[in-house]
Amino acid sequence: MTRVAMKEMLQDASRRGYAVPCFNAINLDMIRGIIQAAEEEQSPVILCHAEIHFKYTPLEIIAPIMVEAMERATVPVSILLDHGKSFSAVTKAMHLGFNAIMFDGSEYEYEENVLRTSEVVKMAKTLGVSVEGELGYVTRPKSGGAEGEDDDSIIDDTSLYTDPKQAREFVERTGIDALAAAFGTVHGVYLKKPKLDLSRLEQIRNSAGVPVVMHGGSGLSVEDFNNTIEKGVAKINYYTGMALKVMDQAKTRLVREEESTFYHEFMMDAIQDFKEDASQIMRTFRSNHKA
Repeated sequence: MTRVAMKEMLQDASRRGYAVPCFNAINLDMIRGIIQAAEEEQSPVILCHAEIHFKYTPLEIIAPIMVEAMERATVPVSILLDHGKSFSAVTKAMHLGFNAIMFDGSEYEYEENVLRTSEVVKMAKTLGVSVEGELGYVTRPKSGGAEGEDDDSIIDDTSLYTDPKQAREFVERTGIDALAAAFGTVHGVYLKKPKLDLSRLEQIRNSAGVPVVMHGGSGLSVEDFNNTIEKGVAKINYYTGMALKVMDQAKTRLVREEESTFYHEFMMDAIQDFKEDASQIMRTFRSNHKA
């Protein structure tokens, strides 16, 4: 199956009561493992690469690999620029073949967020690219996690959460296809048990008029995932949990090895580990057998 628009994927997820898994894939091993999992589980999937991860793998290097993986897959695949903050990154991603953009204007005041997100949508629509915007702010605690950058003291600041009453206006004024909402999740490692405002999430879903996206999926329980999907989340971003789990498995495996291990053996084990974790996530998000 060739590329599928993220907008179409998320609309299907909303209708059928599941969430499309969105995996940050920063290298070929992750891409191979995730695509293998999607094909075995018969799950639609979104591969993404965040602007903050360009320092690990430049966009122009990984983009052709992601496009090729999308075009060759036998299940619906979309590729997304995650947390694009600069117009240069957004335009480069679209011209390199990404068919979805998550523009993160959450650090700006509301009117500036509307203006910048609208400009991205105008560019994207001419190229048939789906756009996800963010209203509210999903924190990134400095004390842990690959995306940490915020002061830990703001994690419980509910003033940063998405305002349900503002959600519809934001969608209508920007023209986005999906809305990333803040209701108690955080990026990276959770420093304490998360308190999800499910009532707020349900209000956002009812108000927005487009599929709702949850960032900060790592560290939540199966019950948390079920509850958020029941309340209307149609896409869940997941990276930290996979990155930590596969690294822990690699360390355990290397300690047990009595003889020297070639890098290619390590690589093949990592691909299998990525596949197994992605498969479990797809089953948890109920996206298996939905392709």
